[in-house]
Amino acid sequence: MFAVVKTGGKQYKVQSGDMFGVEKLAANAGDKVQFNEILMIGGDKPIVGSPTVADAGVQAEVVEQFKGPKTINFVKRRRKHGSKRTKGHRQPLTLVRVTDILVSGAAVSGIMAAENGSGFLISVTEPTAKSSNKANEVKVKTSKTKAETPKTKTSAPKSKGTKDIGNDDLKKLSGVGPALEKKLIAAGVISFAQIAAWTEKDVADMNDKLSFKGRIEREGWIEQAKKEI
Repeated sequence: MFAVVKTGGKQYKVQSGDMFGVEKLAANAGDKVQFNEILMIGGDKPIVGSPTVADAGVQAEVVEQFKGPKTINFVKRRRKHGSKRTKGHRQPLTLVRVTDILVSGAAVSGIMAAENGSGFLISVTEPTAKSSNKANEVKVKTSKTKAETPKTKTSAPKSKGTKDIGNDDLKKLSGVGPALEKKLIAAGVISFAQIAAWTEKDVADMNDKLSFKGRIEREGWIEQAKKEI
């Protein structure tokens, strides 16, 4: 079974166990989040939303926050001698791992909704009995958003000598340019370690997602990725 999720203005086709990068979420590593904008549920009995599937959701665990590859924006103004500007940008992203796909019951699951933002919320606390002289005051405290699950910090697998996940330059692979690198990141592939661990099923799925059947085997991406680790 798979689901088509909409978040951060983009759509992702995901299955249970998939890891993919999305626009930065207001969550910390180890938190559990739930995507509620489900456009389609696939399987034996497909369900297509209008525009979304009612009461459906995709639950995922936040692996880590990272930044995408650096992009350069160069502007040169015509008819203005020496007028130009160069600006670099790295998009903040969140790496998540899909844990469950809910066909129904998402509204009462108790998992916080996956929302784009900085990860801070303002909560109001009631005055305690000790502060009797300030019984009518309300304390406002700023805290990081945390899920209602045990605090189990999970990090992406890393082998000895590798770089942090998300900082790999996928253009080092044969036949991968800036456009194809963006497609790989959108499909959740952001490190050489992920590519080196691909199975035959993973290769077949990636061929379907990126529409270049046979290139992975022909260019030898898995062998190249193992050398880059």
